[in-house]
Amino acid sequence: MAKKLMPQAEIVADRFHVMKQVTDELDAQRKKSKREAIALKDSPEKKQLLSGLNKSKYALLKNEEDLSDQQKEKLEEIYKTVPILSKMHLLKEKFRKVFDENIDWISGLFELADWCAEAHTVYPKSFGTIRRWMGEIIAYFDERTNSGVVEGINNKLKLIKRRGYGFRNFDNFKLRSFLTWHFSG
Repeated sequence: MAKKLMPQAEIVADRFHVMKQVTDELDAQRKKSKREAIALKDSPEKKQLLSGLNKSKYALLKNEEDLSDQQKEKLEEIYKTVPILSKMHLLKEKFRKVFDENIDWISGLFELADWCAEAHTVYPKSFGTIRRWMGEIIAYFDERTNSGVVEGINNKLKLIKRRGYGFRNFDNFKLRSFLTWHFSG
């Protein structure tokens, strides 16, 4: 639809949504590992696994440089006890750094291809998504844009709509929307 309405526009995948796919898959593996550890019979291995997995969510999902000292210790514990999560976390950080580096689309393509070669076994969903949307993801490296502003506008419109629940006058909705962004009707 966008191509039809704006044929000259380049479609760019928002890095936030691409990164969210990777972190969601990492979190799903964390939950799966915890379920598997709980299912084990009582043993020292079970105790060690659960010790590493308890309260591990933010240590795994936050950006590594934003971790508190306690979260860094938890991450080290995870690295020692759950190898799959260790590998996935390292790949998540590598993936994030690809987007943080100021590189052109060709370098971005090679970096993503290298990441996909390493990650396809532990991140199968993310790998498939990246493969399908590679052109739009690569466009990010040239444009360096995201959909944050549009998402903010949509959220504000939803808030105005919720506040006016029950009212059926579209002109009032339109005026409230214009007032929010200081437009004249």
